[in-house]
Amino acid sequence: MGAKSSIIDNVCMFLLKKGFTVKNIKRGCFDILAKGDSFILLIKALEDANSISKEYSDEMASVASYINVTPIIIAEKAGARLESNVVYTRFGIYTVSFSTFTNCLNDKLPFVKSTQAGLTASIIGDELRRKREERGLSINALSKNLGISGRMVLKYENGLSEVTMNKALKIYDIFGESVFRETNIFRISEEPQSNAKTELSKKYVRMGFDAADTKKSPFDIIARKNKIVIITEVGDKVHPDSLAVSKLIEADNLVIFSKKKPKDIAAITKEEFLDFEKSDELIKFLREF
Repeated sequence: MGAKSSIIDNVCMFLLKKGFTVKNIKRGCFDILAKGDSFILLIKALEDANSISKEYSDEMASVASYINVTPIIIAEKAGARLESNVVYTRFGIYTVSFSTFTNCLNDKLPFVKSTQAGLTASIIGDELRRKREERGLSINALSKNLGISGRMVLKYENGLSEVTMNKALKIYDIFGESVFRETNIFRISEEPQSNAKTELSKKYVRMGFDAADTKKSPFDIIARKNKIVIITEVGDKVHPDSLAVSKLIEADNLVIFSKKKPKDIAAITKEEFLDFEKSDELIKFLREF
């Protein structure tokens, strides 16, 4: 069994034990779609996070924004092995080891991040000041303990929040972890942005949807208007994972076919789709199916 398959199996098993509904996706910009009580996860599993291209990660982030879910990369390394309880990023997507991921789902969020400056942590200035005063430490006394100037302590307390790992460990030894800002890797993605390039996705936009074409997902177009999400496939062969994905995220599913109309799913020809003028017309068609 390869490293990637092992990560996928471990993640799926852990999520199932945590009560998630899990769907393993074959070959695409994401490998796992998991729905819990309060949020949905879109996960890419890799041996080396550096192996994912910008094209794949951009599409993963785009799909996540349309279905209002959290995109996460789980990997063993990014060149070097990923440290536990450290958050990395790859093209803007939170990237963590499997152990960090399990800790996060067990409500132990990390506060150490990998940045261009190395491993750093973010200080909550007000909490640092409160803890310092609670312990009766002056700014001068704390500065001596940390080996920095009093001016730097004031900067920490007034909003200069990023500190190196060396300084973070000293602060941690004195005050514990409460003075550090945790990184919530389960933050919801940003609002969707239309990235329509084909005739059909541009038609979605003209009808009032946000829409994006996809190449590395089990569907060809994803569209959204308010809370309504439509997953669209174009062609006569329906991807086996498409319907499962739409059910899991409670999205509508549409097939725009050329010659052979699929059974038991909302389907129309390209000409019929292009005849729709308003979003309400298409939504009504899908609701009536």
